[in-house]
Amino acid sequence: MRSVDSLPAKLWNSLVWLVIGFFLLNLFGLISAVGVNSFATRWLGTWFPAGYTTRWYFSAWDEFQLWDVLLVTMEVVLAVVVLSLLLGVPAAYALARREFAGKKLLTLLFVLPLLVPPITYGIPLATVLYQVHLAGTMTGVILANLVPTVPFVILVMTPFIEQIDPKLESAARVFGANTFKVFAYVLVPLLAPGMLAAGLLVLVRTVAMFELTFLTAGPSSQTLVVALYYSVFAAGVRAGQSVDAMAMIYMATTLVWLFIALRFVDPTQLVTRVKKTS
Repeated sequence: MRSVDSLPAKLWNSLVWLVIGFFLLNLFGLISAVGVNSFATRWLGTWFPAGYTTRWYFSAWDEFQLWDVLLVTMEVVLAVVVLSLLLGVPAAYALARREFAGKKLLTLLFVLPLLVPPITYGIPLATVLYQVHLAGTMTGVILANLVPTVPFVILVMTPFIEQIDPKLESAARVFGANTFKVFAYVLVPLLAPGMLAAGLLVLVRTVAMFELTFLTAGPSSQTLVVALYYSVFAAGVRAGQSVDAMAMIYMATTLVWLFIALRFVDPTQLVTRVKKTS
């Protein structure tokens, strides 16, 4: 009877693994094709390229001004991470420590930018930024990216703060610490794992954010993902290998930050780390 009952479960597990394997195989094949083509001298109608070269990477670096694009990307990402933490951590503290009318509604409003596709609110947001002459500038790109990242920091940090015993703050105040000292010397050390997690995840999210950056970026404020889009669809004729080389550079940049984030952050254990710390 047990073997009969377990047969559907085995078939279901086999089907799940088959689908996962098929997906991974297609993903590996797609990435491999782009990677091989980025080194190919010529690849038309054959199983393998006629030859291999690295000149497409140098060509893409010069043609698309990737050094300037990478600098802009890092400036935007650094600004978004810092501002998201500066705005999100105090807001998360208020939500975790205070009870007030409309708290659930406010929490729902923070969740909406994470649930709604960015393009739905990106167009009206870009319209407002154009009206105040901020679209097309670094400031406009940073402000647009803060819309989803600040709520993200709030949602990540709120469980951390809720796990910290309020008696620690009360004890610090008894010994004469003001609000700034309580936050700097008591809360920040305890919140460091959560702030690191939120900052790294915001970093990866901002590097990969296309819609909001595309709608608000100008010629001098394009991040790497937007520059990649323009390299594919902009007017003019360019070698496919050069575009694929740029795609590989973008993928490598994103994977480096993702590996760093996963090295220091385990999202499934964020609250557990806070419990151990406190």
